[in-house]
Order: sequence, then C-alpha cells, then structure tokens
Amino acid sequence: MLAMANYADSTRTPRTLTEREQRALLKVTGEHRAGYRDHVLYAQALGTGLREHELVALSVGDVFRDDKPKRRLLLNVFKGAQRTGGTQEVLLSESLRGKLRRFHQWKVRERECLDSEGPLFVSRLGRRLSLRQVRHGFTVLQDRAGFERRVTFHMLRHSAVTNLYALTKDIRLTQRFARHRSLVTTMVYTHPSEDDLVRAVEGLRC
Repeated sequence: MLAMANYADSTRTPRTLTEREQRALLKVTGEHRAGYRDHVLYAQALGTGLREHELVALSVGDVFRDDKPKRRLLLNVFKGAQRTGGTQEVLLSESLRGKLRRFHQWKVRERECLDSEGPLFVSRLGRRLSLRQVRHGFTVLQDRAGFERRVTFHMLRHSAVTNLYALTKDIRLTQRFARHRSLVTTMVYTHPSEDDLVRAVEGLRC
C-alpha cells in the first residue's frame, strides 16, 4: 500500500501559476510604492519556495545583518520544525537581495520597527502580518493582476520549485531547494507544466 501511495504522489502534477501570471503578479505589486511590501512577499515566495507560514514568521534579524540582506537565511519556523527541531537553510539570489535592500529602505521611510525581533512583514496596524491577511491580500491582487482563475498562495511555492527544476533539470538540487526529506516528494515537479505543453504545441509543424 505504501508503494502504491508513493507512486500516486509521484504522478500528481502540482498546480502552479503560469509564467504570465507570475509576471503579472510581480508587475502589479511593483508599480506602486504602497504595494512594495506585497511585492517583496511574493518575490520571496517565488525566489525561495518558502511557505506562507514560514514567510510571515520571518523577523528583521532573520533576513538582515547590519541593515544588509543576508546571503543565507536560517529558518527556525518551517514545516515539521516541532518534530525535527533545528534549523533549515535557504539561499537568497542576488536579484532577491536587491529587492530586500530596497525593502529595508521602504521600511525606514514607513517608520516600521527594524529591531532584530521585529516582524519582517507588517500589517497596517503595525503587527506581524497574519496568514488570514496574506490570503485575503493575495485574492485581491489576483483580481488586479487580471487572473482568469483563482489560485492559492501555496501555488507560489509549487511555482518556485517547478521553475527551479525547469532551469536545472537536476532533481537532487531541486530537492535541496524545496527542503524535501524524500526525493519522491520532489519527483512531482519533474512532470511537464502547462507552459511546457504550450511551448511544445507551438513548435509543431502544421
């Protein structure tokens, strides 16, 4: 039964945002100064594969050292942390670190708390952003970005992992990026995406 379950898990393609949806989401949140917090939130989800509860748990000191973004994050809050303990490491790209530098300047202008233990993502009331607020905001911004369907925030993680596999075709590297304990879990990201199918069909002679 376990083998059958693993096979079923490895053949289920994860739902992701299309490339157009990813571009539209980052564009609409990056256009206005007031939306920069959300722009960085979504960019970090797409650039690291962090889950929504891992993102909202980040504090300023987790991401910045001496007002500069770190190269590697050490997560204390992550899926399975209560069971396994310890930390997990996440690598930040130079592109994402550039956005984080601008985000630090944005937080200074907005007079947000920059203490090490202060929340990285802050609500309008000055508190740590909640999962409910993240999900509601994501729904609103999908409409503004012109999405033709409703997607979940977790699909940003699926998109990040799928994007990395598409770039590298390296299943072990993708497993490390996704922080999966089992390679079987990562194997679902090796299946062709809708964008892959579109590109293949467009290349057909007819």
